[in-house]
Amino acid sequence: MDTPIAVVTGASRGAGRGIAAALLASGWRVYVTGRTVTDPGEGGIAVQVDHADDAAVGALFQRIGEQEGRLDLLVNNAAAVHDDLVNPKPFWEKPIELADVLDVGLRSAYVASWHAAPLLLAADKGMIVFTSSPGSVCYMHGPAYGAQKAGVDKLAADMAVDFADTGVSTVSIWMGILLTEKLKAAFTGHPDALAKTAEHAETPEFTGYLIDALYRDPELAQMSGHTVIGAELATRYGLTDEGGRVPPSHRDMLGAPREPSSAIVR
Repeated sequence: MDTPIAVVTGASRGAGRGIAAALLASGWRVYVTGRTVTDPGEGGIAVQVDHADDAAVGALFQRIGEQEGRLDLLVNNAAAVHDDLVNPKPFWEKPIELADVLDVGLRSAYVASWHAAPLLLAADKGMIVFTSSPGSVCYMHGPAYGAQKAGVDKLAADMAVDFADTGVSTVSIWMGILLTEKLKAAFTGHPDALAKTAEHAETPEFTGYLIDALYRDPELAQMSGHTVIGAELATRYGLTDEGGRVPPSHRDMLGAPREPSSAIVR
């Protein structure tokens, strides 16, 4: 089998960087995008892309088409995360720029998917993954964040209808609390508190290994259009996180993914 080819957007840090690292370790060739370019590791191809710039996104996929002729996986992870995201104030007392996540986060995922679709259709099997969270069904960080997460879950549902019987599947994955460098830095000087949080958290790489297993699942097509909880997906595939940890799904506390209706109105 040829080396599978992936694009991971917003991969210069955090979740995207971890997902890309896991895919690279699993044998993928990965194009990683971000406003800043970092070394993606062996097999990775870093491309500086501002996902607020539609033309730059189009140029990325044109390049992949010319160099590869196909695409097997797109991970839509790029998002504009404001420093005041976790501020508990009501939305009107926080900067209006928090709404940028509806542009780089929701709209940008649509644009990347639009450009990627012909390349995914050219592959033997294709998949689009959206990184999401329980914020799509519960109050989490305010309405802009929640709308973006609900939106990408809906993109997965509706794109699956258009991709039906083409060999391309779409899935949205709820990630848990992520042990990013930014989160770890917030616990500087408090190692015990960090260790306690880590018991219920996920490494950024965890989702990447889940995506690899999902892509290789012979029943992938049956999951297309659905939103899944990453921790529950790990149980399906018998995967654990760093150190053999089994992250919790938080379903009972934060809610369950909405099941899309079977109705189709064209």
